[in-house]
Amino acid sequence: MAQGIYVASAEPQTDKAIVVLGMMELLWHQTQKVGFFKPIIKDDVDRDPMIHLVKSRYNLKLSYDEMCGYTHDIAADMIAADRYDEFQKLIIEKYKRLEAQCNVVLVAGTDFSGVTTPLEFDFNVDIANNLNCVMLPVARGFGRNLVEISEGVTALVESLEKRKCDILAIIVNRVASDLVIDAPIRLKSAVPAGVPIYAIAENAMLWKPSICEIAKAIDAKFLSGEASCLNREVSDYKVAAMHLANFLDHVKEGTVVITPGDRDDITIGSVLADLSTTYPRIGGLILSGGFRPSPQIQKLIDGFAKDVVPILSVEGDTFSTAVRVSQVAGTLQPENPRKIETALGLFESGVDVQELKDCLSVTKSTRMTPLMFEYSLVQRAKTDKQHIVLPEGDEPRILRAAELLMLRQVCDITLLGNPEKIKAKIAELGLKLEKINIIDPSTSELRKDFAETYFELRKHKGVTPEMAFDTMADASYFGTMMVFKGQADGMVSGSVNTTQHTIRPSLEFVKTKPGVKIVSSVFLMCMSDRVLVFGDCAVNPNPDAQQLADIAISSADTAAAFGVEPRIAMLSYSTGESGKGKDVDKVKEATQLAKAARPDLKIEGPLQFDTAIDAEVAKVKMPNSEVAGKTTVFIFPDLNTGNNTYKAVQRSANAVAIGPVLQGLNKPVNDLSRGCTVADILNTVAITAVQAQFDKK
Repeated sequence: MAQGIYVASAEPQTDKAIVVLGMMELLWHQTQKVGFFKPIIKDDVDRDPMIHLVKSRYNLKLSYDEMCGYTHDIAADMIAADRYDEFQKLIIEKYKRLEAQCNVVLVAGTDFSGVTTPLEFDFNVDIANNLNCVMLPVARGFGRNLVEISEGVTALVESLEKRKCDILAIIVNRVASDLVIDAPIRLKSAVPAGVPIYAIAENAMLWKPSICEIAKAIDAKFLSGEASCLNREVSDYKVAAMHLANFLDHVKEGTVVITPGDRDDITIGSVLADLSTTYPRIGGLILSGGFRPSPQIQKLIDGFAKDVVPILSVEGDTFSTAVRVSQVAGTLQPENPRKIETALGLFESGVDVQELKDCLSVTKSTRMTPLMFEYSLVQRAKTDKQHIVLPEGDEPRILRAAELLMLRQVCDITLLGNPEKIKAKIAELGLKLEKINIIDPSTSELRKDFAETYFELRKHKGVTPEMAFDTMADASYFGTMMVFKGQADGMVSGSVNTTQHTIRPSLEFVKTKPGVKIVSSVFLMCMSDRVLVFGDCAVNPNPDAQQLADIAISSADTAAAFGVEPRIAMLSYSTGESGKGKDVDKVKEATQLAKAARPDLKIEGPLQFDTAIDAEVAKVKMPNSEVAGKTTVFIFPDLNTGNNTYKAVQRSANAVAIGPVLQGLNKPVNDLSRGCTVADILNTVAITAVQAQFDKK
């Protein structure tokens, strides 16, 4: 029988979606056999937003029908007809079919949307008990002080104890930010011993709709901007009935402008305000009355940039349209990663995730999927926040990744570059990075000190004070010096700069760790069920035996830093004593040197790739080896072999290759591919943070 966890709203306005998402994130990274179930959905016509989000984000191999029970109308009709118990049995039957496929099932209760009158919480408690689920009730913190919250939690606990519910924990959601720290302490006495209670801070923008949600709710047609509208968040709405000059003074960031469709002046003014750097960015423009811009005005709009403000048309009048817009609430959707990351960041800040895990009796899988590994990276990085510097501060991918990193509170970030250009790019992309640290190397007060340090370190190479001062205007050198002098814990670059430009400063003055003679790299290869470490696949073309031994040792330490038990195979075209030649001899010598330097490591070589990875082949060729058939760290004899192999495995096995991860340096510096994605940058920054943690320990 699977473990069942039932998330239920104790009352209206709890907005429990953030708790559902946070719990799914927690459970999914404990076991892939996790199910999601909603006993009641709104109707059969529109897909349920929460099921859509969970199914899309976690790639659940369950059908939509398996994940939902019955509609509001069916529930209301059966309850009104005094068929309450029969309806409960129908839900149990559907749930049991899902439960049979899972180790754990997260159930999301109803949302006080008119299904069962004021007794809706009792209805959810009955379902939870009938499904043998532990309860995770969500209480309302919105608009309440601590005394009011405490009274609500006390009443909630009394109700649950009366019904003999098993309580996993209690979460108070949308608590005012100035109360969120004190709330769990003050509320502890209101809950039974051993039951954790958590408080999640309010973030009003989470529940603001996007312009796309508004368009759907009011049956609007897009005249422009449809492709780029999903992440346009709406803060409020304004009806434009004044002259344009007067109306512009009332526009704020994220405002939806509602105006009769024949007001060409408001239409053009709104578009220009959205494009202007001197006015806030508009959430959208809704033209009422079924009017469209005149052909000349439409032609003018079509000539603007692709991300022009979304313009919608509705048939209704201005007043009725404004009323309908005011009633639209925002939801968490997979198409809006910023909201999702914000929600997860809030959940993880307010909830002791490890304590909650300890309270769960979930069967843990030994599998390590790419998503699970990426999640573990973020969690490791968050345990001891590091400070990472990003020299390519005005690159859009870097900025998007920086926003996600800050939303998830993975690490502290410093961007290097011209502050005005960076802030303009942030505004252009519509990102929220108000609190991010920005340093201009050319004007920074640190430049002189950094130049003096660089001069002392490199004067034996002919560097003059003037040359050192000029060099420190370069963002890669400046960022590396920040790491060298302890003003940052690591650096990530290479989305624009070459590999040579990224790592040259490190080779000049960060240098290698004691006992390490060479800087090398690994790729973390996330297979469908485990993580393997491949090295060196990016830096050293043809290492000699000593360098190969150093690469093996560094790779073992890197594997250990990321939770992979190092079992190291020194690869060759022969296994054991079966082959001869200088290439095989190099691998044999490297194996001996590595074993002598680190007798604590499990190292075997030379091994062929199939012997290293396949247990059945290993039984024949190396039956008594601790490494053969169980290898986690693969050391390739040269760059040609390593680079081709990692790419072959990446493409043919559909593996996720994270890296290259540089190793051997005194301080962590990592290089990005110039074709990197935002996800690649996020992962590399998290890796750099974990390396910094490991080095400090």
